[in-house]
Amino acid sequence: MQLVQTPRDALLKPLSTVAGIVERRHTLPILANILLKKEADRVSFIATDLEVQITTHADFGVGQDTESLTVAARKFVDILRALPDTGDVKLSTASGKLAIQSGKSRFSLQTLAATEFPTMTQPDRWDVSLTMSRKTLKHLFNMVHFAMAQQDIRYYLNGMLMVFEPGMLRAVATDGHRLAHSSTPVEGVSVKHEVIVPRKTVLEMQRLLDDSEEPVTVDVAAGQIRFSFGHVELVSKLVEGKFPDFNRVIPTNYTRHFDVSREVLQGSLQRAAILTTDKFRSVRLQLGQHLLKISSTNAEQEEAQEEIDIDYGHEALDVGFNVSYLLDFLANVKAETIRWSIMPDANASALITLPDDESFKYVVMPMRI
Repeated sequence: MQLVQTPRDALLKPLSTVAGIVERRHTLPILANILLKKEADRVSFIATDLEVQITTHADFGVGQDTESLTVAARKFVDILRALPDTGDVKLSTASGKLAIQSGKSRFSLQTLAATEFPTMTQPDRWDVSLTMSRKTLKHLFNMVHFAMAQQDIRYYLNGMLMVFEPGMLRAVATDGHRLAHSSTPVEGVSVKHEVIVPRKTVLEMQRLLDDSEEPVTVDVAAGQIRFSFGHVELVSKLVEGKFPDFNRVIPTNYTRHFDVSREVLQGSLQRAAILTTDKFRSVRLQLGQHLLKISSTNAEQEEAQEEIDIDYGHEALDVGFNVSYLLDFLANVKAETIRWSIMPDANASALITLPDDESFKYVVMPMRI
């Protein structure tokens, strides 16, 4: 039975959208597959890793038949990418296999029954539902994602806190050594809700979202969050646990500030990072009258020194930081100028903000040097 006939790129686009979450290592063979569902001319593609599920669809089905099957995601996508971009790709089924034909190229892939595919059950009612632009949501994720923990035993840190409150949506991430906070005005929230979105879901959404003003709908229910935009629907389980109180971590009483060019600071830190040790990655920041000195050393007694002119008129301060934490922030925040706020205590955290954006805050703990 013929299922699909369409140009290669038209088929490759929805497949590439869903195939990103398919794990190379999996506990169930079916998780290496994507589910293909055809209902008349509507064809849906679904992939899941049991924690995240992505669905997308297109209208290039052939005939009025209904058919469902699963096929190996990587092989399917790799074959399509390798085909020349000339002529149509035809998909058909026979004897439990999926046949792929384009020009004089023919492939036959084994399939598994669609009934074995573990699709996620969604709730009948969502507690929170709001709509915003894709550009706004992507920007919110971009501003905090780099502070998420990776494989921390405190599993609730391996994700991003989303706080839905009347008039505002906040995103917060921390790995215990640094914390990033960003917020954006929203409409449609009547009661405060806090959820922890898994790291993989955040990264996948950053990949899928574009910088357009087109809408994305965010729905939240007990244990689940759903993002719907265009022909794409991503449903994810939420992380259970109690996220740290970010309001207690973000300092509010700092009175010493200086502004510095993001590009200049980034360049100086990148050069100083070359001579840091791989294990500690520490750089030394020395604040003096109208001057910021950045230095680093390593086990071979090699040394790097940088100087930046700044508008700083307070007493000297000597403090160390993990240079990776600073460079992560500078690589993701696209602002011309950043504002650094400090206490006279070298053991106090630094607060980094943007002069023209009160919604963003980045807190970094110092290192012993």
